[in-house]
Amino acid sequence: MVDEENKVPAAASITSKKRPFDSLVISNETDPLQIPERPFPVTKKRVVLGELNNLGSVVGSTQISDFTETRESKRKIMLRKNTTENVVKETVEPETSASSSPKDDLQKCGYGPLIYQHLHSLEVEERRRPLSNYMEKVQNNLTPPMRMIVVDWLVEVAEEYKLVSDTLYLAVSYIDRFLSFHVLATDMLQLLSVSCMLVASKYEEISPPHVEDFCYITDNSYTREEVVNMEKDLLNFLNFEISNPTTKTFLRIFTKAAQDSLSFLTLQFEFLSCYLAELSLLDYSCVRFLPSMTAASAIFLSRFTVLPNVRPWNLALQQCTGYKPSELKDCVLVIHELQSGRSEATGRALREKYMNHKYKCVAALHPPDIPACFFDDA
Repeated sequence: MVDEENKVPAAASITSKKRPFDSLVISNETDPLQIPERPFPVTKKRVVLGELNNLGSVVGSTQISDFTETRESKRKIMLRKNTTENVVKETVEPETSASSSPKDDLQKCGYGPLIYQHLHSLEVEERRRPLSNYMEKVQNNLTPPMRMIVVDWLVEVAEEYKLVSDTLYLAVSYIDRFLSFHVLATDMLQLLSVSCMLVASKYEEISPPHVEDFCYITDNSYTREEVVNMEKDLLNFLNFEISNPTTKTFLRIFTKAAQDSLSFLTLQFEFLSCYLAELSLLDYSCVRFLPSMTAASAIFLSRFTVLPNVRPWNLALQQCTGYKPSELKDCVLVIHELQSGRSEATGRALREKYMNHKYKCVAALHPPDIPACFFDDA
Protein backbone atom coordinates (compact mmCIF):
# COMPACT_ATOMS: atom_id res chain seq x y z
CA MET A 1 0.00 0.00 0.00
CA VAL A 2 1.07 3.52 -0.61
CA ASP A 3 0.42 4.47 3.03
CA GLU A 4 3.35 2.30 4.14
CA GLU A 5 5.46 5.44 3.73
CA ASN A 6 4.30 6.38 7.24
CA LYS A 7 5.79 3.28 8.84
CA VAL A 8 9.57 3.51 8.73
CA PRO A 9 10.88 6.55 6.90
CA ALA A 10 14.43 5.91 5.83
CA ALA A 11 17.30 8.23 6.55
CA ALA A 12 17.84 10.92 4.00
CA SER A 13 20.15 9.77 1.24
CA ILE A 14 21.01 12.93 -0.55
CA THR A 15 22.88 12.02 -3.69
CA SER A 16 20.52 13.30 -6.34
CA LYS A 17 21.26 16.38 -8.38
CA LYS A 18 19.88 19.58 -6.89
CA ARG A 19 17.64 21.81 -8.95
CA PRO A 20 18.13 25.51 -8.19
CA PHE A 21 15.27 27.54 -6.82
CA ASP A 22 15.73 29.98 -9.70
CA SER A 23 12.40 29.74 -11.49
CA LEU A 24 10.80 32.20 -9.12
CA VAL A 25 11.04 35.55 -10.90
CA ILE A 26 11.32 38.31 -8.33
CA SER A 27 11.42 41.92 -9.35
CA ASN A 28 14.39 44.04 -8.25
CA GLU A 29 16.33 40.94 -7.20
CA THR A 30 19.69 40.13 -8.74
CA ASP A 31 20.48 36.81 -7.05
CA PRO A 32 17.73 34.18 -7.33
CA LEU A 33 17.27 31.78 -4.45
CA GLN A 34 18.66 28.37 -5.14
CA ILE A 35 19.34 25.05 -3.50
CA PRO A 36 23.11 24.76 -2.87
CA GLU A 37 25.25 22.17 -4.53
CA ARG A 38 26.62 20.54 -1.38
CA PRO A 39 24.62 17.61 -0.02
CA PHE A 40 21.92 17.93 2.58
CA PRO A 41 22.80 16.98 6.12
CA VAL A 42 21.76 13.44 6.92
CA THR A 43 18.77 13.18 9.21
CA LYS A 44 18.51 10.73 12.05
CA LYS A 45 17.38 7.24 11.22
CA ARG A 46 14.21 6.04 12.87
CA VAL A 47 14.81 3.44 15.53
CA VAL A 48 12.81 0.35 14.70
CA LEU A 49 10.91 -1.09 17.63
CA GLY A 50 12.70 -4.41 17.26
CA GLU A 51 16.08 -2.71 17.56
CA LEU A 52 15.51 -1.24 20.98
CA ASN A 53 17.98 -2.73 23.45
CA ASN A 54 16.09 -2.13 26.66
CA LEU A 55 13.11 -4.32 25.91
CA GLY A 56 14.72 -7.34 27.51
CA SER A 57 15.14 -5.54 30.80
CA VAL A 58 11.40 -5.30 31.22
CA VAL A 59 11.06 -9.03 31.67
CA GLY A 60 14.29 -9.31 33.59
CA SER A 61 13.18 -6.82 36.20
CA THR A 62 10.13 -8.89 37.14
CA GLN A 63 10.49 -10.96 40.24
CA ILE A 64 10.74 -14.64 39.33
CA SER A 65 9.11 -15.59 42.58
CA ASP A 66 5.88 -14.01 41.45
CA PHE A 67 5.62 -16.49 38.58
CA THR A 68 6.90 -19.73 40.17
CA GLU A 69 4.85 -22.08 42.25
CA THR A 70 5.91 -24.35 45.08
CA ARG A 71 5.91 -28.10 44.72
CA GLU A 72 3.12 -28.36 47.26
CA SER A 73 0.81 -26.09 45.31
CA LYS A 74 1.58 -28.03 42.13
CA ARG A 75 0.59 -31.29 43.86
CA LYS A 76 -2.71 -29.78 44.95
CA ILE A 77 -3.41 -28.56 41.45
CA MET A 78 -2.67 -31.98 39.96
CA LEU A 79 -4.86 -33.64 42.60
CA ARG A 80 -7.79 -31.39 41.75
CA LYS A 81 -7.31 -32.10 38.05
CA ASN A 82 -7.28 -35.86 38.62
CA THR A 83 -10.39 -35.84 40.78
CA THR A 84 -12.40 -33.53 38.56
CA GLU A 85 -15.12 -35.45 36.77
CA ASN A 86 -15.98 -32.89 34.11
CA VAL A 87 -13.19 -31.05 32.37
CA VAL A 88 -14.19 -27.84 30.64
CA LYS A 89 -12.22 -27.19 27.50
CA GLU A 90 -11.63 -23.65 26.43
CA THR A 91 -11.36 -22.76 22.77
CA VAL A 92 -8.85 -20.06 21.98
CA GLU A 93 -9.55 -18.12 18.81
CA PRO A 94 -6.47 -17.19 16.81
CA GLU A 95 -5.66 -13.50 16.60
CA THR A 96 -6.52 -11.84 13.36
CA SER A 97 -4.48 -8.98 12.04
CA ALA A 98 -6.44 -5.78 11.85
CA SER A 99 -4.95 -4.97 8.52
CA SER A 100 -5.90 -8.34 7.06
CA SER A 101 -9.55 -8.18 8.04
CA PRO A 102 -11.78 -6.23 5.67
CA LYS A 103 -14.27 -5.77 8.50
CA ASP A 104 -11.86 -3.39 10.18
CA ASP A 105 -11.75 -1.02 7.21
CA LEU A 106 -13.07 2.44 7.90
CA GLN A 107 -15.75 1.96 5.28
CA LYS A 108 -17.10 -1.18 6.94
CA CYS A 109 -16.78 -0.47 10.63
CA GLY A 110 -19.82 0.83 12.47
CA TYR A 111 -18.30 4.21 13.32
CA GLY A 112 -16.69 4.81 9.91
CA PRO A 113 -19.38 7.26 8.75
CA LEU A 114 -19.04 9.18 12.02
CA ILE A 115 -15.30 9.56 11.49
CA TYR A 116 -15.80 10.86 7.97
CA GLN A 117 -18.55 13.20 9.16
CA HIS A 118 -16.20 14.60 11.80
CA LEU A 119 -13.38 15.12 9.30
CA HIS A 120 -15.76 16.83 6.91
CA SER A 121 -17.03 19.11 9.67
CA LEU A 122 -13.42 20.13 10.37
CA GLU A 123 -12.51 20.87 6.76
CA VAL A 124 -15.46 23.22 6.25
CA GLU A 125 -14.66 25.35 9.28
CA GLU A 126 -13.95 28.88 8.12
CA ARG A 127 -10.86 29.27 10.30
CA ARG A 128 -9.31 26.21 8.67
CA ARG A 129 -9.97 27.34 5.10
CA PRO A 130 -7.89 29.74 2.98
CA LEU A 131 -9.57 32.48 0.98
CA SER A 132 -10.24 31.32 -2.56
CA ASN A 133 -9.16 34.72 -3.95
CA TYR A 134 -6.40 35.78 -1.56
CA MET A 135 -3.97 36.51 -4.40
CA GLU A 136 -6.29 39.17 -5.78
CA LYS A 137 -7.78 40.37 -2.51
CA VAL A 138 -4.83 40.35 -0.10
CA GLN A 139 -1.49 40.00 -1.86
CA ASN A 140 0.07 42.85 -3.82
CA ASN A 141 3.26 41.30 -5.20
CA LEU A 142 2.71 37.54 -5.19
CA THR A 143 1.28 35.73 -8.20
CA PRO A 144 -0.06 32.19 -8.80
CA PRO A 145 3.07 31.20 -10.80
CA MET A 146 5.24 32.19 -7.83
CA ARG A 147 3.12 30.02 -5.57
CA MET A 148 3.40 27.12 -8.02
CA ILE A 149 7.20 27.39 -8.10
CA VAL A 150 7.43 27.42 -4.30
CA VAL A 151 5.14 24.39 -3.92
CA ASP A 152 7.05 22.47 -6.59
CA TRP A 153 10.27 23.32 -4.76
CA LEU A 154 8.78 21.95 -1.53
CA VAL A 155 8.01 18.72 -3.39
CA GLU A 156 11.72 18.45 -4.17
CA VAL A 157 12.66 19.26 -0.58
CA ALA A 158 10.27 16.58 0.71
CA GLU A 159 11.81 14.03 -1.64
CA GLU A 160 15.35 14.92 -0.62
CA TYR A 161 14.58 14.56 3.07
CA LYS A 162 12.32 11.51 2.60
CA LEU A 163 9.38 13.28 4.23
CA VAL A 164 5.92 11.73 4.10
CA SER A 165 3.40 13.32 1.78
CA ASP A 166 1.24 14.37 4.74
CA THR A 167 3.96 16.86 5.65
CA LEU A 168 3.82 18.40 2.18
CA TYR A 169 0.02 18.72 2.19
CA LEU A 170 0.00 20.26 5.65
CA ALA A 171 2.75 22.75 4.75
CA VAL A 172 0.91 23.93 1.63
CA SER A 173 -2.25 24.30 3.71
CA TYR A 174 -0.36 26.54 6.14
CA ILE A 175 1.00 28.65 3.28
CA ASP A 176 -2.42 29.32 1.76
CA ARG A 177 -4.03 30.07 5.09
CA PHE A 178 -1.25 32.44 6.17
CA LEU A 179 -1.25 34.29 2.84
CA SER A 180 -5.01 34.72 3.11
CA PHE A 181 -4.55 37.19 5.97
CA HIS A 182 -0.96 38.49 5.76
CA VAL A 183 0.56 40.60 3.01
CA LEU A 184 3.96 39.14 2.18
CA ALA A 185 6.88 40.46 0.16
CA THR A 186 8.21 38.26 -2.61
CA ASP A 187 11.59 37.84 -0.95
CA MET A 188 9.86 36.42 2.14
CA LEU A 189 7.87 33.73 0.33
CA GLN A 190 10.61 31.13 0.60
CA LEU A 191 11.06 31.93 4.28
CA LEU A 192 7.36 31.30 4.86
CA SER A 193 7.50 28.05 2.90
CA VAL A 194 10.39 26.55 4.88
CA SER A 195 8.82 27.66 8.17
CA CYS A 196 5.55 25.96 7.19
CA MET A 197 7.51 22.84 6.24
CA LEU A 198 9.31 22.98 9.58
CA VAL A 199 6.07 23.08 11.58
CA ALA A 200 4.43 20.39 9.45
CA SER A 201 7.43 18.07 9.74
CA LYS A 202 7.49 18.47 13.52
CA TYR A 203 3.88 17.29 13.58
CA GLU A 204 4.05 14.48 11.01
CA GLU A 205 7.61 13.15 11.03
CA ILE A 206 9.35 10.84 13.48
CA SER A 207 12.72 12.52 12.93
CA PRO A 208 12.02 15.94 11.42
CA PRO A 209 14.81 18.05 9.93
CA HIS A 210 16.31 20.70 12.18
CA VAL A 211 16.01 24.45 11.81
CA GLU A 212 19.59 24.55 10.54
CA ASP A 213 18.65 22.12 7.78
CA PHE A 214 15.95 24.44 6.51
CA CYS A 215 18.35 27.37 6.64
CA TYR A 216 20.79 25.35 4.58
CA ILE A 217 18.32 24.42 1.83
CA THR A 218 17.71 28.12 1.24
CA ASP A 219 21.45 28.55 0.70
CA ASN A 220 21.52 30.34 4.05
CA SER A 221 19.43 33.15 2.63
CA TYR A 222 17.74 33.30 6.02
CA THR A 223 19.24 33.01 9.48
CA ARG A 224 18.11 30.61 12.15
CA GLU A 225 16.54 33.49 14.04
CA GLU A 226 14.50 34.53 11.01
CA VAL A 227 13.16 31.02 10.49
CA VAL A 228 12.27 30.65 14.18
CA ASN A 229 10.55 34.05 14.24
CA MET A 230 8.48 33.16 11.18
CA GLU A 231 7.64 29.84 12.85
CA LYS A 232 6.38 31.75 15.89
CA ASP A 233 4.25 34.04 13.72
CA LEU A 234 2.79 31.03 11.94
CA LEU A 235 1.97 29.17 15.16
CA ASN A 236 0.37 32.25 16.68
CA PHE A 237 -1.71 32.71 13.54
CA LEU A 238 -2.82 29.06 13.69
CA ASN A 239 -3.47 29.44 17.41
CA PHE A 240 -1.24 26.35 17.75
CA GLU A 241 -3.95 24.23 16.09
CA ILE A 242 -1.62 22.63 13.59
CA SER A 243 -3.67 19.53 12.83
CA ASN A 244 -5.96 19.78 9.85
CA PRO A 245 -7.60 17.26 7.48
CA THR A 246 -5.94 17.44 4.08
CA THR A 247 -6.53 15.90 0.68
CA LYS A 248 -4.27 13.02 1.70
CA THR A 249 -6.51 12.31 4.70
CA PHE A 250 -9.56 11.80 2.51
CA LEU A 251 -7.62 10.08 -0.26
CA ARG A 252 -6.83 7.20 2.09
CA ILE A 253 -10.51 6.75 2.89
CA PHE A 254 -11.71 6.98 -0.70
CA THR A 255 -9.04 4.60 -1.98
CA LYS A 256 -10.51 1.90 0.26
CA ALA A 257 -13.91 2.47 -1.32
CA ALA A 258 -12.35 2.32 -4.78
CA GLN A 259 -10.84 -1.05 -3.87
CA ASP A 260 -14.26 -2.48 -3.18
CA SER A 261 -15.77 -1.13 -6.40
CA LEU A 262 -12.95 -2.26 -8.70
CA SER A 263 -12.41 -5.88 -9.63
CA PHE A 264 -8.70 -5.19 -9.29
CA LEU A 265 -6.58 -2.54 -7.66
CA THR A 266 -3.02 -2.06 -8.73
CA LEU A 267 -0.26 0.03 -7.27
CA GLN A 268 -0.45 2.04 -10.46
CA PHE A 269 -3.97 3.15 -9.56
CA GLU A 270 -2.90 4.19 -6.06
CA PHE A 271 0.17 6.06 -7.25
CA LEU A 272 -1.88 7.76 -9.96
CA SER A 273 -4.39 8.97 -7.36
CA CYS A 274 -1.55 10.37 -5.25
CA TYR A 275 0.02 12.04 -8.27
CA LEU A 276 -3.21 13.76 -9.29
CA ALA A 277 -3.88 14.89 -5.74
CA GLU A 278 -0.38 16.39 -5.48
CA LEU A 279 -0.85 18.07 -8.86
CA SER A 280 -3.75 19.97 -7.34
CA LEU A 281 -1.34 21.48 -4.80
CA LEU A 282 0.45 23.32 -7.60
CA ASP A 283 -2.58 25.08 -9.03
CA TYR A 284 -3.85 28.16 -7.22
CA SER A 285 -7.32 27.64 -8.71
CA CYS A 286 -7.66 24.42 -6.68
CA VAL A 287 -7.53 26.38 -3.41
CA ARG A 288 -11.28 26.96 -3.67
CA PHE A 289 -12.05 23.22 -3.53
CA LEU A 290 -12.45 21.35 -0.25
CA PRO A 291 -9.81 18.67 0.43
CA SER A 292 -12.48 15.95 0.31
CA MET A 293 -13.66 17.15 -3.11
CA THR A 294 -10.10 17.22 -4.44
CA ALA A 295 -9.51 13.68 -3.17
CA ALA A 296 -12.77 12.44 -4.70
CA SER A 297 -11.87 14.12 -8.01
CA ALA A 298 -8.46 12.43 -7.99
CA ILE A 299 -10.16 9.05 -7.53
CA PHE A 300 -12.63 9.88 -10.32
CA LEU A 301 -9.85 10.81 -12.76
CA SER A 302 -7.64 7.87 -11.75
CA ARG A 303 -10.43 5.39 -12.45
CA PHE A 304 -11.11 7.07 -15.78
CA THR A 305 -7.42 6.95 -16.72
CA VAL A 306 -7.13 3.25 -15.88
CA LEU A 307 -10.50 2.28 -17.39
CA PRO A 308 -11.50 5.02 -19.86
CA ASN A 309 -14.47 3.07 -21.23
CA VAL A 310 -16.11 2.47 -17.85
CA ARG A 311 -18.05 5.00 -15.81
CA PRO A 312 -15.58 6.18 -13.17
CA TRP A 313 -18.23 6.98 -10.57
CA ASN A 314 -20.85 4.72 -9.05
CA LEU A 315 -23.35 4.66 -6.22
CA ALA A 316 -20.88 3.14 -3.75
CA LEU A 317 -18.36 5.94 -4.26
CA GLN A 318 -21.13 8.52 -4.16
CA GLN A 319 -22.32 7.22 -0.80
CA CYS A 320 -18.76 7.04 0.55
CA THR A 321 -17.65 10.51 -0.54
CA GLY A 322 -20.98 12.32 -0.42
CA TYR A 323 -20.35 13.81 -3.88
CA LYS A 324 -22.31 13.31 -7.07
CA PRO A 325 -20.49 13.29 -10.43
CA SER A 326 -21.98 16.66 -11.35
CA GLU A 327 -20.56 18.18 -8.15
CA LEU A 328 -17.07 16.95 -9.01
CA LYS A 329 -17.08 18.21 -12.59
CA ASP A 330 -15.28 21.54 -12.08
CA CYS A 331 -12.55 20.06 -9.89
CA VAL A 332 -12.06 17.02 -12.14
CA LEU A 333 -11.66 19.19 -15.24
CA VAL A 334 -9.06 21.40 -13.53
CA ILE A 335 -6.97 18.38 -12.47
CA HIS A 336 -7.49 16.85 -15.92
CA GLU A 337 -5.92 19.97 -17.45
CA LEU A 338 -2.98 19.63 -15.07
CA GLN A 339 -2.54 15.96 -15.91
CA SER A 340 -2.70 16.62 -19.64
CA GLY A 341 -0.03 19.31 -19.39
CA ARG A 342 -2.28 21.96 -20.88
CA SER A 343 -2.22 24.06 -17.71
CA GLU A 344 0.35 26.72 -16.85
CA ALA A 345 1.10 24.95 -13.56
CA THR A 346 3.70 22.46 -14.75
CA GLY A 347 5.74 21.41 -11.74
CA ARG A 348 8.96 19.84 -12.95
CA ALA A 349 9.93 18.31 -9.62
CA LEU A 350 6.53 16.67 -9.14
CA ARG A 351 6.50 15.19 -12.63
CA GLU A 352 10.05 13.92 -12.25
CA LYS A 353 9.06 12.31 -8.96
CA TYR A 354 6.18 10.35 -10.48
CA MET A 355 8.10 9.48 -13.65
CA ASN A 356 10.23 7.25 -11.45
CA HIS A 357 9.74 3.49 -11.78
CA LYS A 358 9.16 3.41 -8.02
CA TYR A 359 5.85 5.16 -8.73
CA LYS A 360 5.10 3.10 -11.86
CA CYS A 361 5.77 6.11 -14.12
CA VAL A 362 2.20 7.34 -13.63
CA ALA A 363 3.15 10.87 -14.69
CA ALA A 364 3.49 9.54 -18.24
CA LEU A 365 -0.19 8.56 -18.41
CA HIS A 366 -2.37 10.96 -20.40
CA PRO A 367 -6.12 10.30 -20.39
CA PRO A 368 -8.43 11.17 -23.30
CA ASP A 369 -11.10 13.82 -23.04
CA ILE A 370 -13.77 12.94 -20.50
CA PRO A 371 -17.22 12.28 -22.02
CA ALA A 372 -19.83 14.71 -20.72
CA CYS A 373 -22.17 11.83 -19.88
CA PHE A 374 -19.75 10.64 -17.18
CA PHE A 375 -20.73 13.69 -15.13
CA ASP A 376 -24.44 12.90 -15.26
CA ASP A 377 -25.96 11.91 -11.93
CA ALA A 378 -27.28 8.38 -11.75
